[in-house]
Amino acid sequence: MENKLLAAIEEKRTELIEIGLRHGLDSSLALKLSQELDKLLNRYNESYVHPHYKNKKMKV
Repeated sequence: MENKLLAAIEEKRTELIEIGLRHGLDSSLALKLSQELDKLLNRYNESYVHPHYKNKKMKV
């Protein structure tokens, strides 16, 4: 599962770079891909980097 998620992150990152070079990083497609990459990175962090934070709520 971890390797599959890392592969998805790399694929999305590559796609974002290509679109950014072609259309600019402020294009609507680049922004959409950036948000998708953020979601993948957040999922990875929650699952593998900081799994103990997953069920804790932040106190403000």
